Amino acid sequence: MCEIISSKCLTTVQERVNIEFDGICYNAKQNKVQKQILSNLTGSFKFGEMTAIMGPSGAGKSTLLNILTGYQRKGVIGGIRKVSCYTNAIITDKLRKNSCYIMQDDRLNPLFTVWEIMSIAADLKRGRNLTKKSKENLIDEILTSLALITCKNTRCGMLSGGQKKRLSIALELIDNPPVMFLDEPTTGLDSLSTYQCISILRNLAKAGRTIICTIHQPSATIFEMFDQIYVLAKGQCVYSGPPTRTVEYLSNLGLYCPKYHNPADYLIETANCDYGDLTDLLVSFNKKTKFEEGLISKEYGEDVELTLSNKDSCKYEPPSEFYKFSVLLKRTFLHLYRDWTVTQLRLALHTLIGTFLGIIFLNYGSDGSKSVSNAGFLLITSAYLTYTAMMPAVLKFPLELPVIKREQFNNWYKLRTYYASFLVSHIPIQVIFCIAYACVAYFLSAQPAEANRFFMFVLICCLISISAEGMGTVLGTVVNPVNGTFIGAVSCAVMIVVGGFLCFYPHMPKVFYIMSYFSYISYGTEAFMQIIYGFDRPALPCPSEEIYCHYRVPQRLLKEMGMDKPTFWENVLSLCIFVVVFRVMAFLTLKRKLS
Repeated sequence: MCEIISSKCLTTVQERVNIEFDGICYNAKQNKVQKQILSNLTGSFKFGEMTAIMGPSGAGKSTLLNILTGYQRKGVIGGIRKVSCYTNAIITDKLRKNSCYIMQDDRLNPLFTVWEIMSIAADLKRGRNLTKKSKENLIDEILTSLALITCKNTRCGMLSGGQKKRLSIALELIDNPPVMFLDEPTTGLDSLSTYQCISILRNLAKAGRTIICTIHQPSATIFEMFDQIYVLAKGQCVYSGPPTRTVEYLSNLGLYCPKYHNPADYLIETANCDYGDLTDLLVSFNKKTKFEEGLISKEYGEDVELTLSNKDSCKYEPPSEFYKFSVLLKRTFLHLYRDWTVTQLRLALHTLIGTFLGIIFLNYGSDGSKSVSNAGFLLITSAYLTYTAMMPAVLKFPLELPVIKREQFNNWYKLRTYYASFLVSHIPIQVIFCIAYACVAYFLSAQPAEANRFFMFVLICCLISISAEGMGTVLGTVVNPVNGTFIGAVSCAVMIVVGGFLCFYPHMPKVFYIMSYFSYISYGTEAFMQIIYGFDRPALPCPSEEIYCHYRVPQRLLKEMGMDKPTFWENVLSLCIFVVVFRVMAFLTLKRKLS
């Protein structure tokens, strides 16, 4: 059903790793009360074996896996005692660099094909260490081994659940990790897909890897495919050993598995207290058995580094962060090109809304009797650009967080590298949107036909959009999309109120005037007013049907609105500060979210 992996760099790992942990305890706060999740867990996982961490729901399986991978560090007591030739303080970092963590949710970009996503992963992990031909051969061998070669040109969004799970494994096999952690790899799969997935993992383990995965309640066939099982109940280990010995082990305690009953089911039922609360008895008997068998000693022996004859055959230097930046930039641009809702649709809408507003405010920019209404058009421009830049970031960015979390944790790239590529790729998109809007709205509304004023208008549009996107990114990394949408809409409304048009600055209460200093819409609207009515613009013509045009003199309008004193470039500087502050905040909140 599944071919045995044939590639030399897949059959031989760079290092063979044994993991031994001792005294792991973990408490979590629930409803302001400390609850013990894990209690004094001790065990070992060996290379060449596939180990399953089992137990009923809430037993602490995923928590233990998170601690072993280093995914969970806060509040952990005890930990990994020995990892191959690594000891003491450097254990966790060394293990992270030599392992991968495949999480339960298969978050794959649905717009990329299997081949594209594998190529990107190969570039990020191997870089220039592989020639184009070697990279293609490596990807082909991995896809063939995991029975994915037939769908290599299929987009990830069209894959089945089993194919997505195998693709998640394939992505991590590119750099040939000696240790693989998997959280519930069979969740959501049918029996055939489950068998295929576990068969692949078993083959990978036999090649010298250490495979550790959590699994809830496997069938009898799947249960017997594991080399070792580590069973938890109430955060304690009740059995650790081969699956073939579980029936004998339980019978020594007077627990007899029915003849045609799945041993895995009976073991989980016992751990779940279906036959009485025997947890303490099982824990003490397991410790006694292990100590008598010599599987756990009081003192760990000296670390021994295993020397392989072809150990160096697959060594390589990881690519530089600058090279990874170029790969991520290429990936982001490809994603933006294919996601029509983010690019093509928004570009069309900016052009359409620019036309719509331009027709509503047709020729208002050159009409001395409609100067106040034209100021309203400038405020609407600030508000529109803010909302359309902020909301996609609030809604879209949280969807990317699980992918970033997985890739960054598995050492695909540093977070700052990803964030730099995100900024460099998204800022030009905002510039294009602003140009599309301005080219239509500015000229239809008959604003001054001067090149310098038009380019300053576009500049302010860009700064507002980039600031709003930065604020949306902050919200997307701090709160969920529902709350982010609400907070974003309310903040946008508040900034419009203190924007200087609905209530002129001289008429505004002092509290709200102070609030305007924290609104980039205020600075944007003020800059727009100075572009259109500042820089010594002459008096506007007054239509013959109008008796008197009070605001035909631009300086009079600016003074009435309280926008005559700050210079245009002071507002530009203020908007630039908003851009920098929001982008730095977004990086810090993203870093905190991923930690």
